[in-house]
Amino acid sequence: MRREVRISGFGGQGIILAGYILGKAAAVYDNKEATLVQSYGPEARGGAASAEVVIDEEPVDYPHIEAADILVLMSAEAYRTYGKSLRPGGTLIVEEDLVPLEEGQKAIKVPATRLAEELGRRIVANIVMLGALVAATGIVSKEAIVESVRTSVPPRTVDLNLRALERGYEYVKEKVRVL
Repeated sequence: MRREVRISGFGGQGIILAGYILGKAAAVYDNKEATLVQSYGPEARGGAASAEVVIDEEPVDYPHIEAADILVLMSAEAYRTYGKSLRPGGTLIVEEDLVPLEEGQKAIKVPATRLAEELGRRIVANIVMLGALVAATGIVSKEAIVESVRTSVPPRTVDLNLRALERGYEYVKEKVRVL
């Protein structure tokens, strides 16, 4: 079954890496088909960034997202740009401290940056969000995302990134009522 995922934020948050890791988890470790289409603004840091990941049991014939089944937003700009691209009944996951939602809008709110800072490096907020995404949706197995993180980040950062992944996963499992 085709699942369309958009992860979006600003350059410097590791948005493209998060999409890559998710697609790799699906394709390499869960034996599914996956594609990644990335886009980002001309700025090195601070510009818009988006990763579109399509995961399916069958070969993916069209790699672009029509409407996201899962939408992860890590900045206010991402919300303004992609907030309406969620399929009805889809899952919205937002960076609680950076994404102001409309009143009454349902979302899984994760303070990813704060959780990353508690681990000592705010740069792993993207991996915290990946843990939250997997816990909330089960789009890939936990084992697959762990191996994908382990084999995708620089060796000296593996432990930190695995702790970030676990922190996001546990945050959703323990503290958030999944909608």
